[in-house]
Amino acid sequence: MTTTPIEQSRKLVTEIPGPLSRELATRRRAAVSSAVSVGLEVYIDRAEGAILVDVDGNHLIDLGSGIAVASVGHADPGVVAAVTGQVARFTHTCFMVTPYPGYVELCEKLAEVTPGDHEKKSALFNSGAEAVENAIKIARVHTGRKAVVAFDHAYHGRTNLTMALTAKVQPYKQGFGPFAPEVYRMPMAYPYRWPTGPENCAEEAFAQFVSQVHVQVGEENLAAVILEPIQGEGGFIVPAPGFVARLAQWCTEHGIVFIADEVQTGFCRTGDWFACEHEGVVPDLIATAKALGGGLPIAAVTGRAEIMDAPVVGGLGGTYGGNPVSCAAALAAIETMTGNDLAGRARLIGQELEQRLSRLAAEFPQIGEVRGRGAMMAIELVRPDGSKTPDAALTKAVLAGCARRGLVALGCGTYGNVIRMLPPLVIEPALLAEALDILAESFTEAVG
Repeated sequence: MTTTPIEQSRKLVTEIPGPLSRELATRRRAAVSSAVSVGLEVYIDRAEGAILVDVDGNHLIDLGSGIAVASVGHADPGVVAAVTGQVARFTHTCFMVTPYPGYVELCEKLAEVTPGDHEKKSALFNSGAEAVENAIKIARVHTGRKAVVAFDHAYHGRTNLTMALTAKVQPYKQGFGPFAPEVYRMPMAYPYRWPTGPENCAEEAFAQFVSQVHVQVGEENLAAVILEPIQGEGGFIVPAPGFVARLAQWCTEHGIVFIADEVQTGFCRTGDWFACEHEGVVPDLIATAKALGGGLPIAAVTGRAEIMDAPVVGGLGGTYGGNPVSCAAALAAIETMTGNDLAGRARLIGQELEQRLSRLAAEFPQIGEVRGRGAMMAIELVRPDGSKTPDAALTKAVLAGCARRGLVALGCGTYGNVIRMLPPLVIEPALLAEALDILAESFTEAVG
């Protein structure tokens, strides 16, 4: 079946949400658990590039990419062709029962594109949380140790173990405990909120980390340190320069596995293939998902061959892990990223985002900080009195204004006061400019 290409422009034909979306919202409330939240009650019928078309015919600009999934754009032709072809051949056998070439080919490709020139191996899973959980399992077997360190503001998933790693209680952990043991939390090098100022952040945060691990955990008991090179749900926090590299080196010195959670940052999003490359860091293990599948669910743990081979035969796997359709989509998505230089495109998007957001911040003291890398940028909203008090209410008001105007944007942050930008890396410059105009208009309206 062929469909008419979607014009890459915003078009509103009803209020947002429209009548058909409101009808579906009523049905959702009757049929779907209320525990599953919805950011914007607009129901999508089609999508292409950076435009979402809802059931009422409205064309919305997408600044969220399904939370950094649609980096190659919605309905990327290469991904569509690969998925269609694979579905026609077979959809499932379970790699652990009767394997297939796509799984092997994707693991080979992951060894090529991930940081480092050492021998690497991969295992494929279904989601970012599953990849993170398996990375922890692998690190524990490899080291023979049990303890794991994560950081303030971290988000690593919603399984029991990854909830233990995740810092924020509401809504991710509320009422779901007890959580997996032997998880310890350390201070994050968060420059904007570091008590003695950003210039001291890397050195002091690392010193606190070393001291607290020594006292609370013991280096000889620590299996892994896991870190998002740029924290996602926690507020797009870019660690102070040098902090990540120091952590990685310290882990090497103590025989501890350094795990980079690149579920949200990976695959060209930050202007390099992986965010840890900005500081020249080569992780022992790297967890990926989201953009890897070009819109289909797939995840991976990739790392040093001797670490990846540590579990017993049969110790890693899952019925749907590395599903053949998702493998085909991932291979096509990586080909699109390479062929279209989406890392370079992310850098250009980042330049535009930083310029426009900095201009907005110069006008409004409610924007405490503009931060991020490449096409992963954010603004943190605070009260304009110099106190840096988070302003979650203003954040909600700005996002609501964006929604009414046909712009899908996302909030995040430990304090609910960050607006993040994750546009598809194929977004056209004029469409990105219009999206930022809408954000500015919505911000001005919300500030009053």
